[in-house]
Amino acid sequence: MKTAFLFPGQGAQTVGMGADVARAFPVAASLFDRANDVLGFDLRAVCFEGPADRLNSTTMSQPAIFVTSAALLEVLRTSPATANLRPDVTAGLSMGEYSALCAAGAISFEDGLRLVRRRGEAMQAAADATEGTMVSLIGLDADKVRQLCDEARQGELLEPVNFNCPGQIVVSGSLGACARAEELAVKYGAAKAVRLEVAGAFHTSLMSHAAEALRQALRQAGITQPAAARTIANITGEYYATADEVVEGLTRQLTGAILWQKCMERLLADGVEEFYEIGPGRVLTGLMKRINRKTKVTNISDLASLKAVVGQS
Repeated sequence: MKTAFLFPGQGAQTVGMGADVARAFPVAASLFDRANDVLGFDLRAVCFEGPADRLNSTTMSQPAIFVTSAALLEVLRTSPATANLRPDVTAGLSMGEYSALCAAGAISFEDGLRLVRRRGEAMQAAADATEGTMVSLIGLDADKVRQLCDEARQGELLEPVNFNCPGQIVVSGSLGACARAEELAVKYGAAKAVRLEVAGAFHTSLMSHAAEALRQALRQAGITQPAAARTIANITGEYYATADEVVEGLTRQLTGAILWQKCMERLLADGVEEFYEIGPGRVLTGLMKRINRKTKVTNISDLASLKAVVGQS
């Protein structure tokens, strides 16, 4: 039986995440300490205590989710009941791909943390220099979303960028085009359109400056070919084969579409039967229910769900 570890991306953060796990498991607490040393500020306090507006910022949420996911993974790796639980493949949604590559042995914890911090800073800077946002469209297929974008664009930037699951596609672009997309959603048969709480038009050409800044950081990081497990790339739905492909994939992520549904369908087609979502929230567990109702995902997001797996009372 093949096993996959899945890792959430930006938006999964909540104040208090990781606090109960760090109190119960010294290895988790140690990872937050290591993160504070790498970053030079108290990320632990922001994760555990907030405030929410600081945690939710692009520059803070990305390292916060990365470290919380890593802490949960470290408990799995070091607990006797789950020490032999190893993934055949890993995958992460957008920023979560860094967690996935870390779990696969392609990036060290320290390098991964530095990279997601740089990624968040670069994305925030690009967002500050442009005016954009994102809208989640519920209940439309890809063709309808593309038609809606064609009508709403009116010479401005608007693209479908997150193909999350059947009936959930996120579009990204200029403020005006996104506003028109919201207005046109009902006409095209959408159940609803939800404006996302994001800083800018992520996964579009408006992030090109961020992509170049990130590429430089990726080239300097100690990325190796995924060793412990294979990692599937968001932008292609194919497995990374080389370190150069990882650098290219993580760079292209910022300006290209995230094909999460395609990635999960590929894993299912390749015989993966056992899925674990490791990190705050239940986003990926919910998406899998829409992609394939029969597939069970074990969610490991807090102390209670972690103890259910590692067998401690």
